[in-house]
Amino acid sequence: MARPDGRAPDQLRPIVVTRDYLLHPEGSVLVEFGATKVICTASVEDKVPPFLKGQGLGWVTAEYAMLPRSTNTRTPRENRGPSGRSQEIQRLVGRALRAVIDRGKMGERTVWVDCDVIQADGGTRTAAITGGFVAVADALAKANAVAAVRDCVAAVSVGIVGGVPVLDLNYLEDSGAAVDMNVVMTGAGEFVEVQGTAEQTPFGRAGLDALLALAGTGIRRLVTLQRRALDARGERTFSA
Repeated sequence: MARPDGRAPDQLRPIVVTRDYLLHPEGSVLVEFGATKVICTASVEDKVPPFLKGQGLGWVTAEYAMLPRSTNTRTPRENRGPSGRSQEIQRLVGRALRAVIDRGKMGERTVWVDCDVIQADGGTRTAAITGGFVAVADALAKANAVAAVRDCVAAVSVGIVGGVPVLDLNYLEDSGAAVDMNVVMTGAGEFVEVQGTAEQTPFGRAGLDALLALAGTGIRRLVTLQRRALDARGERTFSA
């Protein structure tokens, strides 16, 4: 099967991570999955929500938004609060990041992760998780809490398009996929979350196994890129 951009079924789009993208946040990353571009910032606050006060635990939470012209036609700003879709995505991002953070080693701090989509071409939530992790790790390092980072976490989309399992769907593929799935995994290969839907035709266990294996391949590549970025000194931009 020929993909719209000529990629092989198991090939990621070009992935670029640029650290320290903004001046003010403790952690900031521009993450690019092909034409999808998301700015992820991590801000450290020396307090926690009321339900955590006095427990010696930190907190990591996320917000997600799309700029009005990140899409083909203008998307109105969410001035009255996040839409149901935005709420679902930001909760996913928060859960994914908390899965690899030892909150007992953060101190009573909150890390706010803001994920702003500046250009959308499919996979915005997976890009937000992948880039958001690098921003959080940088922010915690600046707060002298690098020990709180237990592992990497990354995410990728997979799906069945034209009867073939494919990795990292762009918008054209995603909009016509028979099956659409987002997979979040740690660097150790453990699952954090799997979101899968038969958009057209139900799929069997063999199809599920094929998609999960394909996602694992992609996430291993993303984690390798994350580790390169975090281990580097004096470099800002990394690609895969």
